[in-house]
Amino acid sequence: MTPVKGYAAKEVGADLVPFDFERRDVGPHDVAIDILYCGVCHSDVHQVRDEWGGSMFPMVPGHEIVGRVTKVGDHVTNFKVGDLAGVGCMVDSCQQCASCLEDEEQYCDLGNAGTYNSTEMDRKTPTYGGYSKHIVVTENFVLHISDKLDLARVAPLLCAGITTYSPLRQWNIGQGHRVAVVGLGGLGHMAVKFAAAMGAEVTVLSTSPKKEADAKELGAHKFVVTKDPEAMKGVQNYFDFIINTVSAPLDMNAYLGLLRLDGTMVLLGVPPEAPQVHAFNLIAKRRRLAGSLIGGIKETQEMLDYCAEHNIMSDVEVIPIADINTAYDRMIKGDVHYRFVIDLATL
Repeated sequence: MTPVKGYAAKEVGADLVPFDFERRDVGPHDVAIDILYCGVCHSDVHQVRDEWGGSMFPMVPGHEIVGRVTKVGDHVTNFKVGDLAGVGCMVDSCQQCASCLEDEEQYCDLGNAGTYNSTEMDRKTPTYGGYSKHIVVTENFVLHISDKLDLARVAPLLCAGITTYSPLRQWNIGQGHRVAVVGLGGLGHMAVKFAAAMGAEVTVLSTSPKKEADAKELGAHKFVVTKDPEAMKGVQNYFDFIINTVSAPLDMNAYLGLLRLDGTMVLLGVPPEAPQVHAFNLIAKRRRLAGSLIGGIKETQEMLDYCAEHNIMSDVEVIPIADINTAYDRMIKGDVHYRFVIDLATL
């Protein structure tokens, strides 16, 4: 075993503090990575505070990991020492079920092994995430990172990036489509960048008129203040596709009414209570309400390559790890533009 330094929450809702633990030695199919940067995802806060249930402690959060390969197993063929590498929300899956065989490991029939607050596929060994100096992951779940991009700004692509890229690809969004993005935060700002790069007309739907300038700078063509009834009336039956990134309580019916015939609203956020949807809002225009998780490893690599080709990265604020608890408080208040990233050289 290899000793590793990290930061962990030792119980529900506790501040994160320095934490020493161990990683497994590098096996024949493993890749060892020294972590350079790790993004701070809103789900880190949810899980530290056990807001989704089932949290495991001590917990080392972090699933937006970028680093450099320091060692590879004897049977590893796609990585070598010195390569830049990334690890996202998963570190393993059964790799044998129908979902895994279709490169959709995020939907593994047996449940994938999450990068943290989970277990390895043995269902015994806890997984610890990227708020740490070092990680060991099976080769099949390690991603290539381009040296063309700012590594700190790449880190959030491993979750926020693929979470928004995947549904846009699933629904074949491109030229001629009208896309709305609900919420302009860590997920929303990436959805705007991707949808605009794919050629869609992009509208940001936000409660805050102060975000209009930022939305336009990110690539949005239009901006609608959702608290303005006249503005909302002007986009009734207008959009082909709505990406809803909001985890706060929301009137789904108001947003479903903005979809055209055969339009789809995909949910990425997880509100605290189940939303109420009137069936007529779906039936009347053959609308669809769908959900999407992250993407599989193949699609995540595709997304990273797309970002390198189109120079797409997250907008981030880089912090020392000692500031992580303050960052959590700021994130809850929406005081981040748009993603915190930890510089692990500070650990």
